[in-house]
Amino acid sequence: MSPVLAGVLQLLALVVALGLAYRPLGDYMAGVYSSKKHLRVEKWIYKAIGANPNTEMRWPAYLRGVLAFSAVSVLFLYLLQRVQGSLPGSLGFSSIDPDQAFNTAASFVANTNWQSYYGEQAMGHVVQTGGLAVQNFVSAAVGIAVAVALVRGFARSRTGELGNFWSDLVRGTVRILIPISVIGALVLVACGAIQNFSGIHEVGQFMGGSQQWNGGAVASQEVIKELGTNGGGYFNANASHPFENPNGLSNLFEIFLILVIPFALTRTFGRMVGSLKQGYAILAAMGIIWLGFSALMMWTEFAHHGPAFDIAGGAMEGKETRFGIGGSSIFAVATTLTSTGAVNSFHSSFTGFGGGITMLGMQLGEIAPGGTGSGLYGMLIMAIIAVFIAGLMVGRTPEYLGKKIGTREIKFAACYILVTPTLVLCFTAAAMALPTPPHSMTNTGAHGFSEILYAYTSGANNNGSAFAGLNADTQWFNTTIGLAMLLGRFLPMVFVLALAGSLAEQKPVPATVGTLGTHKPLFSGLLVGTILIITGLTYFPALALGPLAEGLAS
Repeated sequence: MSPVLAGVLQLLALVVALGLAYRPLGDYMAGVYSSKKHLRVEKWIYKAIGANPNTEMRWPAYLRGVLAFSAVSVLFLYLLQRVQGSLPGSLGFSSIDPDQAFNTAASFVANTNWQSYYGEQAMGHVVQTGGLAVQNFVSAAVGIAVAVALVRGFARSRTGELGNFWSDLVRGTVRILIPISVIGALVLVACGAIQNFSGIHEVGQFMGGSQQWNGGAVASQEVIKELGTNGGGYFNANASHPFENPNGLSNLFEIFLILVIPFALTRTFGRMVGSLKQGYAILAAMGIIWLGFSALMMWTEFAHHGPAFDIAGGAMEGKETRFGIGGSSIFAVATTLTSTGAVNSFHSSFTGFGGGITMLGMQLGEIAPGGTGSGLYGMLIMAIIAVFIAGLMVGRTPEYLGKKIGTREIKFAACYILVTPTLVLCFTAAAMALPTPPHSMTNTGAHGFSEILYAYTSGANNNGSAFAGLNADTQWFNTTIGLAMLLGRFLPMVFVLALAGSLAEQKPVPATVGTLGTHKPLFSGLLVGTILIITGLTYFPALALGPLAEGLAS
């Protein structure tokens, strides 16, 4: 079987698996967030934290819950790292330095999982399982909760109430993320991923020296890292490490985990607003971009030239032979079109255009299908922008799902789409202009610029992957990327929840013959075009200095 055919078959198998899971998972999540009943374990949690799950919240109260919980999480994870040297199960590792502890705490709470350290050489079992893995669950649940709040804004009328944050947080964790993770961890263990609390041990002698590895609860952390679109690896090699991702089957399963909840949330959206066709329209836009990027990435990496490329069957530099170009390309697109950031290959070693595709996937806003929750609310913001543009074309007040998109709503949407590009471009400009940060670049020229642009794109978009040629473990990068992650995560949430509250207060507007059919293929096409045009106008100059210049020169 040719490598190209193998890659295409993997993509088709993935589409079939996602299709089979789409309806039952989407309907189940809609039921979870619409139910009035509370499980016994959930009642215990509410009692422990002193929350009343039946109290409805307006958007400021919902936002305060999100920010308060996240602030406490950052503080807890920071302190846990700072005292690691005194904890049992630390494997002899010392406490984490302040700047790196801040960066890591911000990273995992913001669902980014950017790592400027070697996991197997820095973090013990307590920090990995009691700190990082816990944040993998709750940060993903926070994202879904905010998305559900926005959906309620569309579904409700003449009220500013968006539900209860604490109830949404607990339900997302207890009823969705934990059950799927238990099953997924068993699958990964069956595929060969490790799951233990082993200490450090030598695995052999190499070139006169020894190599050491430590075990860990890898499978259980790997599954939520992918399912929650987190991305932080137990080992520095991340999903290219055989302990995390042993073979081609586990590789395909991990890609499935990355995509399944973000895609299924479009079904949840359609079910909760009372029109499945609206969910299908959003799904179509996500699917077009994802399949297009996957096909373009495989074409770019398989379009070999020269003897070395001919022998390898394509651009194999930086890729694992057990995954090949097809499996690596599909994984790279899935992880950068979502807020996952896990890597099973070296993105810095992709072709110039291939590296640009990964970067562009993040710059789209990671909405195809995006992160757990963040992908849905990001796509709905883009839908509002698309409706607004269509309204300008025909000269009428835009409407979406029976709600008028007025001045207030479009201001919230505009602020949302401006936050992340501002962070990316300003931090990148500062890093290139100052004398010290460029010293961290391994490469010069266009590729060196791409390293820094990729780092801030990854941080501000809450992705977490890296070109890896950049030495990011410095006070400058730990601090600035940490700030970019926090601002890139929580500032957009402010505008999302404010928009949700504004929509919920409106009364429904009846559809007329002039109402744009947002459930039709024409709107899906308009939505895709709007996304590509907005991103192109925003980032094209920066991309022209980096991956485009490198690709044209090669």
